[in-house]
Amino acid sequence: MAQEVERKFLVKGDFKPFTTKAIRIVQGYLSSVPERTVRVRIKGDKGFITVKGIGSQSGASRYEWEKEIPVSEADELLKICEPGVIDKTRYHVPAGNHTYEVDEFYGENQGLTVAEIELSSEDETFEKPNWLGQEVTGDPRYFNSMLMKHPFTRW
Repeated sequence: MAQEVERKFLVKGDFKPFTTKAIRIVQGYLSSVPERTVRVRIKGDKGFITVKGIGSQSGASRYEWEKEIPVSEADELLKICEPGVIDKTRYHVPAGNHTYEVDEFYGENQGLTVAEIELSSEDETFEKPNWLGQEVTGDPRYFNSMLMKHPFTRW
């Protein structure tokens, strides 16, 4: 069983000068219940389907399974997803021995920028650049599956 461990932070400063890669992502959810979210994503020129389980008590780790699918199939699946679409650009920003994935949201989540870092364990140490803001790991408002239902611009 694949286990994902990540921490999530708001972004308070300019990270873009440190970016090594940027890619547009559009995603929807076939199921957004916390026990088993099923996400359909188009990331650049690739399609993916992802299943995530319920998170740990801290919210930093949970089961994750992902499979690449043809973009044409992802397009078809997006048509039957729950209402609401996540549209964002993901930036890769190296810091120390890790790379942050910084998501800049558009549409109804315009104005929200969140950084995630994947770790090998919940207690792994990592560098915190000065553009990193408040930690929001485990705060369900910042889950993409929740931003789809309750967009940032409506908070």
